[in-house]
Amino acid sequence: MRFLIQRVTSAKVAVAGKTVGEIDRGFLVFIGVSNTDTREIADAMVKKLLGLRIFRDEEGKTNKSLADVGGSLLLISQFTLYADCHHGNRPAFIKAGAADLANELYEYIIASCQGKVPHVGTGIFGADMAVSIENEGPFTIWLDSDEIVKKA
Repeated sequence: MRFLIQRVTSAKVAVAGKTVGEIDRGFLVFIGVSNTDTREIADAMVKKLLGLRIFRDEEGKTNKSLADVGGSLLLISQFTLYADCHHGNRPAFIKAGAADLANELYEYIIASCQGKVPHVGTGIFGADMAVSIENEGPFTIWLDSDEIVKKA
C-alpha cells in the first residue's frame, strides 16, 4: 500500500465539474493499493498517517500532528501510485490492486479515519477526478507499506 501525503491549507476534488470532497487545513492523501494488501496493512498505514507530526509548532519545527492542529483529510484512490516505468515509456500497472480489492480497502481506510479527525473528504473510486490543492510548504511525504509494516 502506498500513501502520497501532501500537507495542505486547502484541497478539493471534483467529478464532472461538481465538487465531491473538500477540506481546509490538513492532508491530501493519494492512496494506492496492491494485490497483496490487507486490512492489517491498512491499519498500520492509517496509524502512521494519523501520527505524522509534520505541522509547524510555535518554534517553526515540524512537531504537530493532524490532531494537534485540528486538521482534516481528503482521501483519493489512485492506482497510478503503482506505475511501473522500468521498461519503455508506457507505464504498466500490473502491481496495482484489482478494482474490487482496491475499492474495499479504500472504503475501509475512509471508515478507519472517520471520527479521528474533524472531517474526512473523499473522491469517488474509479472516477475521472480533478484535484485542486494549495500545498503548504510544499511538504510531501511518501509512505510505502513495504517500509512501514514489519515483515514476519
